[in-house]
Amino acid sequence: MDLQLQNKVVVVTGGAKGIGEAIVRACASEGAIPVIVGRDAEAGKRVQCELGRSGATCGLITIDLATPECCQQSVVQTLEKFGRLDGLVNNAGRNDKVGLESGNPGEYVASLNRNLVHYYSMAHYALPHLKRSRGSIVNVGSKTAVTGQGSTSGYASAKGAIMALTREWAVELLPFGIRVNTVIPAEVMTPLYRSWLNTFPNPEEKLRTILSRIPLEKRMTTGEEIAAAVVFLLSATSSHTTGQHLFVDGGYVHLDRALT
Repeated sequence: MDLQLQNKVVVVTGGAKGIGEAIVRACASEGAIPVIVGRDAEAGKRVQCELGRSGATCGLITIDLATPECCQQSVVQTLEKFGRLDGLVNNAGRNDKVGLESGNPGEYVASLNRNLVHYYSMAHYALPHLKRSRGSIVNVGSKTAVTGQGSTSGYASAKGAIMALTREWAVELLPFGIRVNTVIPAEVMTPLYRSWLNTFPNPEEKLRTILSRIPLEKRMTTGEEIAAAVVFLLSATSSHTTGQHLFVDGGYVHLDRALT
């Protein structure tokens, strides 16, 4: 199937590792021009070079998205390099375990800044260019916004806000033909997830327990499966899909617990 993404420029925040890297590679495989935006210069350069060797074009902007000015600069650099912007994938963030009891108000605000504020800033500064291209925004959420997890108030509330903003932006941007959707993973093996597993006395036992609770095939969702959903929502193939929360999780969130 031709997703009609050839030469489309797509910014992917946090695109150097994990789910973001999978999204970048999926975009490149469809002929799009992904632009990695994030802090990890070494990982970003590795992905860029690997894609370059395969004949794909991939941009790289090494920047911390902690301030609106940096978000604005990442959009400016994308336009300077490629002259257009067709898609934005808001993906960067991490489950930082700022809980109600384990954290404090200052840490909570910092968690929102790490996991939410740059989603708004990136969309705000990308908007004039997405209007010209009638582009698309895809936000990456988390099942924690729906299920709760415990001891992660900052991350969970950021991801809940992202689901709300997806609907809000979808309404606001209807007149411009800009579609906005969210892809919501549950259990995906990323470097950050592996680091979290390693905090347990027996990481492999913990992993087996998690796998036993995933209804479909008792396995983790792959980054590639998340990326496939993101690329579909970026593309004209999903031209009448907006304001949606797409769960790609093997049934983890919604299927009957009796199954597990």
